[in-house]
Amino acid sequence: MNSLQRIHHAAIICSDYEKSKDFYVNKLGLKVIAETYREARKSYKLDLQIGENGGQIELFSFENPPKRQSWPEACGLRHLAFSTNDIEKAVAELHANGVKTEPIRVDEITGKHFVFFSDPDDLPLELYESK
Repeated sequence: MNSLQRIHHAAIICSDYEKSKDFYVNKLGLKVIAETYREARKSYKLDLQIGENGGQIELFSFENPPKRQSWPEACGLRHLAFSTNDIEKAVAELHANGVKTEPIRVDEITGKHFVFFSDPDDLPLELYESK
């Protein structure tokens, strides 16, 4: 999905490394910068680039991480938002890759379009139109 533009850096811990790697690389189209297996921790670290001028996601796997509470929303990080110039195109790309989204909404404060979807561990993700 080439319509994602930027985020500085976010670290995500997943429960199923291969499933999450497939989601972020093959469904969202993020570019693999580096993949490291850390034997002492029995953990992968996958560095992913977002867009040409975007930031990175560090995808980590750990043995038996606790579940993240998403619903109802808990204190802490609420969601991760990706910027896009064309939200309809980005949503169509997600749907073509089997990713379900909520309906596109309009931010009542900025007038910009946005939409939510989830990663394999139910981490809330957002597309936010930047144009």
